[in-house]
Amino acid sequence: MEGKRSVRMCCLCNERRASLSRPKTLEQICRECFYLAFEDEIHQIIVSNRLFIRGDRVAIGASGGKDSTVLAYVLSKLNRIHDYGLHLFLLSVDEGITGYRDDSLETVHRNQIQYGLPLKVVSYKDLYGWTMDEIVKLIGLKNNCTFCGVFRRQALDRGAAFLKADKLVTGHNADDIAETVLLNILRGDIARLSRCSSIITAEDGPIPRCKPFKYTYEKEIVMYAYFKKFDYFSTECIYSPNAYRGFAREFIKDLERIRPRAILDVIKSGENFRISTTTKMPEQGTCERCGYISSQKWCKACVLLDGLNRGLPKLGIGRSRVAIGCKEENESHGGKSIESKQCGSLDF
Repeated sequence: MEGKRSVRMCCLCNERRASLSRPKTLEQICRECFYLAFEDEIHQIIVSNRLFIRGDRVAIGASGGKDSTVLAYVLSKLNRIHDYGLHLFLLSVDEGITGYRDDSLETVHRNQIQYGLPLKVVSYKDLYGWTMDEIVKLIGLKNNCTFCGVFRRQALDRGAAFLKADKLVTGHNADDIAETVLLNILRGDIARLSRCSSIITAEDGPIPRCKPFKYTYEKEIVMYAYFKKFDYFSTECIYSPNAYRGFAREFIKDLERIRPRAILDVIKSGENFRISTTTKMPEQGTCERCGYISSQKWCKACVLLDGLNRGLPKLGIGRSRVAIGCKEENESHGGKSIESKQCGSLDF
């Protein structure tokens, strides 16, 4: 009798033993109810925010990690169960990082077979003529994440355009978005602060981006992948241990330990920010060099790539004019320094 009283039953079905405590709600539930609750929440987010239209071609950003692996599985399952009528594709970016991305892409190829979804891989080498290994060898580890973030954003858009996708979905979870809100506050990046917590971004760009996991905790994604025994790649990028985002990530984790709802509170704060009508925002245009969306004459990717090709890797990094080397560089881009526009790695 004593042993039976100590067994916790699932608070949802009250039929099976509870096997986990949900990080978001702290409810004691069984695995089966966890699967249903997890999937139903994603479904409700998709429906309530009208993320898709029947017949949409949807590219799923697939890195081989837990977030994108769970996203591909759940989106494929919901599309089948609820008859969304979507055409799903996997889209991966090969940054050219030996011992990291080559291994993770093997996982993506296995996911392609497991989920029966078409796969497109685009590479930095093909698009830009550089791999991240080559870039890091030239510039070191200090600013490498800036290059990777800017190039990745454009690479995903190019890959999605190749697939003729109507939407691009990414596995950014609630923890990621809370980190981004905090980072944009710390950096005073008003332009991104006004949109970083949106569930759909780049609506004025080439292809809208959706984040079905916007309110889904990273811990729950990990638990879902673990209980389902998914095949995913869990190693962190070898070039990102000193990334600035890491400090925000640790702070968010500390907040979550004190108060689990802190992550959702930070996201809510981001949603409630209102930018003053007197604040001058960057005007959206197109890059004169490659045609990509940009608020300057050249987009950030073209500036960074130009610096690499000319042996000036710090061109476009920070606010230093030394790397540009001459006054004519500033004049050739409209008289205003391109570096004055914050770009790239934080934007989804």
